[in-house]
Amino acid sequence: MKLEHVLQRKGATVQTIRPDATVADVVARLAEHNIGALVVSEDGSTVVGIVSERDVVRQLAESGAETLTASVDSIMTPMVTCAPPSATTASLMGVMTESRVRHVPVLDADENLVGIVSIGDVVKSRLNELQDERDALVEYVNVGR
Repeated sequence: MKLEHVLQRKGATVQTIRPDATVADVVARLAEHNIGALVVSEDGSTVVGIVSERDVVRQLAESGAETLTASVDSIMTPMVTCAPPSATTASLMGVMTESRVRHVPVLDADENLVGIVSIGDVVKSRLNELQDERDALVEYVNVGR
């Protein structure tokens, strides 16, 4: 299944945060939206980084409570693994595993943010694909009887 289809099912809304926001803002937004990562963007369209729960926890372990007043750009991951809408969930599973990332922004041909997929979205999509294949095979076997 292509990512464009995953985004049609789950929605293309992406939560972003500015690089000059605070880590406390990140924590509040992650909790508010019950998500694991925010795309860091100046304009809501161009990706400059990504910040996840893991980034926050690691920085808290290193610097303590003062982390909450730090800026997002001080803890974000600036090298972001992204994918086009035409990428398949099967190929993305490999990329996510190899890159050890759980969230992948989806960018159009002009490099504009059009969505985000998590490992959970990819796994759910693959399970649905496998169920559809199973159902088709069962129907094929039953029709032949």
